Amino acid sequence: MVSMACRKNNQYPYNRPMSVFAKKIGTIIRKKRLSLGLSQESLAAVCGLNRSYVGEVERGSVEISAINLQRIADGLNMKLSELIRLYEEEK
Repeated sequence: MVSMACRKNNQYPYNRPMSVFAKKIGTIIRKKRLSLGLSQESLAAVCGLNRSYVGEVERGSVEISAINLQRIADGLNMKLSELIRLYEEEK
């Protein structure tokens, strides 16, 4: 389990910095969710995920698996390829 100190310092266990991918994709997911007027809870319900997990994904504090990334893309009514394209375009 990740300690709270690690999370507060934006680090994973063993002093690994959070990945750039996790932070950027989380920001993109949050922007898209808000543009659709969805709460974290409603997105999580549609995706079959826990609300707190969706929050962690949006903050970039977890490395999201491919299957959960697909679930969230589906919940946002977009293709996974579109989500990845937005990631690649993000500066």
